[in-house]
Amino acid sequence: MNPEDSVLKHEEVYHGKIVDLHVDTIRHASGKSAIREVVLHPGGVVAVPVLDDGHLVFVYQFRYPLKKYILEFPAGKMEKHLSAEETIAKELEEEIGYRAGTLSHECSFYTSPGISTELIHLFVARDLRPVPQRLEEGEHIIVKKHNLEQCLDLLKQGEVGDGKTLLGLLWYLRKIEMK
Repeated sequence: MNPEDSVLKHEEVYHGKIVDLHVDTIRHASGKSAIREVVLHPGGVVAVPVLDDGHLVFVYQFRYPLKKYILEFPAGKMEKHLSAEETIAKELEEEIGYRAGTLSHECSFYTSPGISTELIHLFVARDLRPVPQRLEEGEHIIVKKHNLEQCLDLLKQGEVGDGKTLLGLLWYLRKIEMK
């Protein structure tokens, strides 16, 4: 919060399975008041899984709010008892059926800082070895592998609409271009 602003009223509106919603009424230093809606989120992880042959592993995952499948990298929300690295390792095994030999933390970013506390940790996963896929109840996932040319085509065609996947893919493409 801006050190010059003060909270006039704090209301915890909703407590859910994944997020909480708070509504604050604040007073700016100017004396004017404003309402701030804040979604409290535990944060998340996402990985760019790179196979030995250079293909990247994606999931087409059904997203209920959108009522359709969208292209994504494997991802998940943070769990209180696991680190970001442990969480993404678990998600890789569950969603795509691979165990990462190496996980490189690339960056962390806020998804929508105007309304949410969600912080996502981006990893590149390499030295992938197959393990049994273990989808969670309610997950509807189709695993797809794309080479770099196909990834560029997906970008050009506007097929990557998920923000964390878009950032991860562009980050990875830039990283390999710099080598």
